[in-house]
Amino acid sequence: MSCGRHHDTPCSDVLDRVYSYLDGELDNSGCAEIRQHLDECGPCLEEYGLEQAIKQLVARKCGCDPVPEDLRAKVLSRIAQIRAELAD
Repeated sequence: MSCGRHHDTPCSDVLDRVYSYLDGELDNSGCAEIRQHLDECGPCLEEYGLEQAIKQLVARKCGCDPVPEDLRAKVLSRIAQIRAELAD
């Protein structure tokens, strides 16, 4: 996914780190990179908004149930696989 313009941080890097950004797991520098890119790139901002909405929905509906780490890893792996397929 890309808006076709050059960015200091490539779209693929931003989308790979969007969940870390949403979870507050990035340092200040990483957060600043993501914020700057989202300010400049409409397609990534749209994807970020979708991911944020999904995360909020899951937290609201399933927030009380802990997620097994192996399930989390499988889901994230599948998301990465689908993104790679869509990028091709």
